[in-house]
Amino acid sequence: MKKIAVFTSGGDSPGMNACVRAVVRTAIYKGLDVYGIYRGYEGMIEGDIKKLYSHSVSNIIQRGGTILKSARSMEFKTPEGRKQAYDNLVANGIEGIVAIGGDGTFTGAKIFQEEYGIPTVGCPGTIDNDLYGTDYTIGFDTAVNTALEAIDKIRDTAAAHDRIFFIEVMGRDAGFIAVDCGIGGGAEFVMVPETKTDLNKVVKSMKNLRKNKSSSIVVVAEGDDEGNAEVIMNKVKERIKDENKDFKVTTLGHIQRGGSPTARDRVLGSLCGMAAVEGLLDGKMNCMAGVMNQQIVYTPFADCIGKEKLLSNEHLKLMEILSI
Repeated sequence: MKKIAVFTSGGDSPGMNACVRAVVRTAIYKGLDVYGIYRGYEGMIEGDIKKLYSHSVSNIIQRGGTILKSARSMEFKTPEGRKQAYDNLVANGIEGIVAIGGDGTFTGAKIFQEEYGIPTVGCPGTIDNDLYGTDYTIGFDTAVNTALEAIDKIRDTAAAHDRIFFIEVMGRDAGFIAVDCGIGGGAEFVMVPETKTDLNKVVKSMKNLRKNKSSSIVVVAEGDDEGNAEVIMNKVKERIKDENKDFKVTTLGHIQRGGSPTARDRVLGSLCGMAAVEGLLDGKMNCMAGVMNQQIVYTPFADCIGKEKLLSNEHLKLMEILSI
């Protein structure tokens, strides 16, 4: 193997640049030529591929987002689109690929390799922390800390005005961000897709709020079974019907994706980037390089996207205990 390529796809996450940097410099260290594919699978189809050098990734480790850009590609879901992508890779002499992204990225990579046989190793780039085969995903720690900083500020005004805030964080299918923000932010309730929300319990607690606490924080993952934060707030408000209680909603949204990555995400991204290149050279393919128990592990794409990563029972128990 003499030439490899790297791309980022799907939602951006802080630490992707650290991962790209590690891929490029590990490849050069190992004597490989390395190319960047811009705008993910869309750029692969359009031939937006450029050779990268050590200086190409200078001064990027501290930057959020991704210098390689990202895009959704409907065309890559078609056989014709994948054939065009393959032709462009062949034209550039690409013999191996590092794919940085999440579920959708790895699903596309798995199909592409099965059709055309170009070895691919993935790196877990998503803030959701929902990929099986790694303790943490690149960007999760930064997203949690960004959300937590916002929650701390909202608590100040909640306490000043005796308000109940419903704060929505990202997590359409997984509640990892919500759980860590809830525990770290001292939330009274945390609502996540993995568990059934008991609104009766929430309403009962809210009715007794004045007896114990002057304000309250409820963290809601966007994919909760009862709805998003605004929907849940309206359901609770309708049941309480107390003019003395002031309810507010804050949706944190895409601020969770941006910002300078934390040290943990920079180190994790760098480790996974290095491991992906070494995996390609060792003959690994159709798998993701992750970190579990401080050790590099390689997990088949089929398991990464097919097996559910479960929330920690200890974290769920801790949320209930601390909300008293």
